[in-house]
Amino acid sequence: MEGNFWLNWALFTLIVLVFIIGMSLFFIWYERRLVGRFQIRLGPNRVGPFGLLQPIADGLKVLLKEDIIPTRSDKWVFWLAPVVALVPAMLIFAVIPFQDGALLADLNIGILYIMAVSSVVVIGVFMAGWGSSNKYSLLGAMRTIAQEVSYEIPLVLSIIGVVLMAGSLSLNDIVNAQQIPFILTQPLGFLIYFSAALAEINRTPFDLLEAESEVIAGFFTEYSGMKFGLFYLTEYAETIAVSAIVTTLFLGGWQGPLLPPWLWFLVKVVAVFSVIVWIRATMPRLRVDQVMDFAWKFLLPLSIINLLITALQVLLWPDISPWLIAIMNIGIAAALILLWSRLQRYGGGRVKV
Repeated sequence: MEGNFWLNWALFTLIVLVFIIGMSLFFIWYERRLVGRFQIRLGPNRVGPFGLLQPIADGLKVLLKEDIIPTRSDKWVFWLAPVVALVPAMLIFAVIPFQDGALLADLNIGILYIMAVSSVVVIGVFMAGWGSSNKYSLLGAMRTIAQEVSYEIPLVLSIIGVVLMAGSLSLNDIVNAQQIPFILTQPLGFLIYFSAALAEINRTPFDLLEAESEVIAGFFTEYSGMKFGLFYLTEYAETIAVSAIVTTLFLGGWQGPLLPPWLWFLVKVVAVFSVIVWIRATMPRLRVDQVMDFAWKFLLPLSIINLLITALQVLLWPDISPWLIAIMNIGIAAALILLWSRLQRYGGGRVKV
């Protein structure tokens, strides 16, 4: 049995690595093509059929770029920062179920594992800003850390609502507990998680680390060549991870008719990623004070209210139909969002420092 364990471990590890790298290459191409459609242009269409080989050409170009290291940088910190940022983003997939029981490690604390591992990425960001010996890199790193720490709180609180309804921290059990997708029974939790996750992975409209007019290119200003490529891969690995987590927690994971379970999972992941790209092509970048106000004045109070409402529903009506819960919670979510948006103003008037 020990031999079978290590064989299964090696096989699933290889599958996860191929999945992450393959999906990253596909999503780089897919995002550029999709944004091209939004902007009424073609996107990459020269390298390979339909431009499919463009991500490989970009990767080769990055590998051939000169690797520049600042003279006064902390060499070891500068070198290790991309690795410290990338590895946790890849470790998340160890507990993501592609179908029932098909995952590297079915931890009974899978959600806790994801929250713990994903927060290590912040250390890589800080290392990159500090090790570069560049004030703009350090400023970009501190801004990114402030944003990620702020949005981590409502993100975790929104997930607790799902945990209460499923009665388990295991991602496999959470998928099996969804008689109907939790996006219907936890609509407010989904919106809070999705918004906070976009801020965590620095996607539009929260991509302030790349606000060229303010902090140049953020914490990786001094990075070039393959080190920059690792940060670029980290961004897409995190985006794939968020798409997979949304699919697992709120969209029923692998569940669906006719198609094989793993194919349903991939279809849902691509659909979530398409929405992320849609937001990127539609919404403008927010100011830093608006971003922080949105986290502390809007998402945090609503996540606490959503958690209290979910806890009351689980305690008082444990056997109620999920469709009745869905109708009730959709109405509550709409009312709370409308009410809170009228009560609060986010970054209006002068920029607050």
